Amino acid sequence: MGELWTIGRIVKWSEQYFAAHGVETPRLDAEVLLAHLLGENRLYLYVHYDKPLNPTELAAYRDFVQRRAAREPVAYIIGTREFMGLSFTVTPEVLVPQPDTETLVSTAKERLKGKGKAHIADLGTGSGAIALSLLHLLPEISAAATDISPAALKVAEENAARLDLAARVAFYQGDLFAPLMGQTFDAILSNPPYIPRGDIEGLPPEVLAEPRLALDGGEDGLDFYRRIVREARTFLRPDGFLTVEAGQGEAAAILALGEEYGWGQAEIVKDLAGIERVVVLARDQHGSL
Repeated sequence: MGELWTIGRIVKWSEQYFAAHGVETPRLDAEVLLAHLLGENRLYLYVHYDKPLNPTELAAYRDFVQRRAAREPVAYIIGTREFMGLSFTVTPEVLVPQPDTETLVSTAKERLKGKGKAHIADLGTGSGAIALSLLHLLPEISAAATDISPAALKVAEENAARLDLAARVAFYQGDLFAPLMGQTFDAILSNPPYIPRGDIEGLPPEVLAEPRLALDGGEDGLDFYRRIVREARTFLRPDGFLTVEAGQGEAAAILALGEEYGWGQAEIVKDLAGIERVVVLARDQHGSL
C-alpha cells in the first residue's frame, strides 16, 4: 500500500490489466476513466504523468478498474457519452449512443435543412440522443419522442434539460407510435431493437449490459422495422420521410418492407466504415404512398 502510483504508472498498469480481461480498447479506457475521475481531459494525463494519486483517488479508481474489467461499459461507469459533439447522461436504463447512429442524425439533418419549423418524431428515444442532437443542429425544429420505458424517458428528459432543449421536445411513454395518435410529422426517425434474438447471448459483455428490451429485434431482427414501416404513413405529412438505422446486413430487407408497404422512394446511406447503416423511405413525387 506504500507504493507510489503516478498517473503514468497506473495508466500503464490498467492498460495491461484491461487487455488481460478482454477489453477491446484497454489504453483508451484507462485514460478516459482516470481523466474523468480527476475532472480533467486526457491530455492532462500526459502532461502530468509523474503526478502521484492520493489515497482517495486511488480507491475510487480501483473501483472503476474492477467494474471495467468486469466488462461494464465505460459510459455507465462515468455516466456520460459524447454523441454528435454533445455530452449525454447515460445509465443502464438506456443504450449507449454509438458513432454508427450519427449517420442517422446526419442523414435526417440534410433532409430537414430548409424545411423551417419541421416537427419530427423519434421512436424508442432512449437517452434522447437522436432527437436532441437534431434539435441542437436545427434550431427551428421541434420533436416528439417516445419510449416504452419510463426509466429511459427520465434519462432523456434530464438530457433535454441539461442541453437547454426541453422547451422544444415532448416526451411520451408508450410503444412506438401508440402515444402519438392524432399527430403528424415531417420526419420519423428510429434506431429500433434489431439484433436477432438467437444472436443476443453471443454478444460482447458490454452489449449484454445494455437493456435487452432495446436489443431484441425478434427472431430475424426485423420485428420493429415491420411495425414502423407499416404504421409510419399514418403519421407522416405528404412531403415527409421515414429514416431508420439498420442492423448490419438488414438494409435490403428493410427496403423490401418499403416495397411491400408501397413506399414510393427509398435510399440506403452507408456509414464511415462503408456499411449500409441507414434506410430512408419517402412518398413518391405525387405525394402518395
